[in-house]
Amino acid sequence: MGEKLPRGPGGARLRSDTSSRPVQTLRVKMVLLGSSGVGKSSLALRFATDEFRSTSPTVGCAYLTRAVHLSDVTLRFEIWDTAGSEKYHSVTPLYYRGAHAALLVYDVSQRETFVRAQVWLKELEKQYIPGSTVIWLVGNKVDRAQGRQVSVQEGRSLANDRGLFFTETSALSGDQVSELLFAVAHRVHECTGAQQGGLSEWKETPHVDLRRRDTITPLVSCCKVGP
Repeated sequence: MGEKLPRGPGGARLRSDTSSRPVQTLRVKMVLLGSSGVGKSSLALRFATDEFRSTSPTVGCAYLTRAVHLSDVTLRFEIWDTAGSEKYHSVTPLYYRGAHAALLVYDVSQRETFVRAQVWLKELEKQYIPGSTVIWLVGNKVDRAQGRQVSVQEGRSLANDRGLFFTETSALSGDQVSELLFAVAHRVHECTGAQQGGLSEWKETPHVDLRRRDTITPLVSCCKVGP
């Protein structure tokens, strides 16, 4: 039997890297921001390999990739998983500058991470022109429903007030993770596909070892997108 692939909204499949690719492959830089322990590394791994495993705290920033094939183009996501620890806070802007998409992640069972996500948002707003980055508020660990401290309504209200997109996920079960990546891909492509100076063409960077979880070499983009 063939490999079971994750599905996007409406049952659309996210094709694997071995599928026939459209002619053009474009680069999308996506960064995950949030407190330590909210599941950013687990989400990044789900995005990249559709797997879950326990991870150690990220040191600096980890880098993974994933190709998402839309109807007329392939988007190669560079997924930057930033450290949530305070001691890395000062260097984090090096990794999210030039991001086409930013995911602000909090743990629905830990209210302080929801508050902290709003601090990350203020920091992010200092680094980009309003409307230049697709920003998603992500409530992770919905598998911990019995211990929930942040309601769906609170997350959605914050997103609406700040002009963000909103989704709740579970990196553990995979619930809504592939759908989130698919939605981000469509939104980024929709906002940049027809723009001059939009997404740049993907180029391999053989000096980066994608097997390492502690890769910290930053890449900076000048591309702009709108929400």
